[in-house]
Amino acid sequence: MSSDVAERAAGSARPTLLVIADSLSYFGPKGGLPADHPRIWPTLVAAELGWDVELVARIGWTSRDAYWALIQDPRVWATVPKAGAVVFAVGGMDSLPSPLPTALREQLRYLRPPALRRRVRNAYQWLQPRLSPLGWPVALPPKLSVEYLEECRTSLAYMRPDLPIVGCLPSVHRSDAYGKVHTGRPAAVRALEAWGAETGVPLVDLGAAVRSNIDSDDANPDGIHWGWDGHRAVADAMLSTLRACTAVTEPAVEGSR
Repeated sequence: MSSDVAERAAGSARPTLLVIADSLSYFGPKGGLPADHPRIWPTLVAAELGWDVELVARIGWTSRDAYWALIQDPRVWATVPKAGAVVFAVGGMDSLPSPLPTALREQLRYLRPPALRRRVRNAYQWLQPRLSPLGWPVALPPKLSVEYLEECRTSLAYMRPDLPIVGCLPSVHRSDAYGKVHTGRPAAVRALEAWGAETGVPLVDLGAAVRSNIDSDDANPDGIHWGWDGHRAVADAMLSTLRACTAVTEPAVEGSR
């Protein structure tokens, strides 16, 4: 670690939990929420650890976007020196069916005039669920997901070889927008588990944590984002993993539930 990084890490009063994620990290049962909302899982985890939290996330982010955030976002650069752990809570979007090119979806916002943009977006939204039962291609193939996550891991290891890193297995969904299809998940899980075993990165299974919540009335009606019980279940799973790979063994805030 360089001297300036070491000095900043030593001078930090509390570690920071750095979470690079997709919208599952900040959407609740009724939609998107501020990054400091007390009931989303990153905030729950940080509160129980007695840490600060820096959530860097956007809707639709894949492992590729996580890598771009790591190398481009100055909030990430500022947080790494004082981080107690880094969580890459991405991968769910990677494994969703994307029969229309992901690049097309990303470019829709740039279409002009607005009337054309609306027509193209409506066509995309009509086609997406109807083509999703094909199950292929996925938004990001498992091989590429792992390659981007490995780039993230090696980059952080160069700066902070002592920094714990946690990954995630994809969530599950019942979203009409994707035809309720998730045939890409098993291959993604296999690739991520192989990567985790090879590198020693522990993985939190988001699907196992939220499956019952997704199938309940507590979940977001969109069928992909979680309700409060889902966020609590993910927080519990994440806390167990973080305590196993850091020095924190007991909740810092009693009765936080």
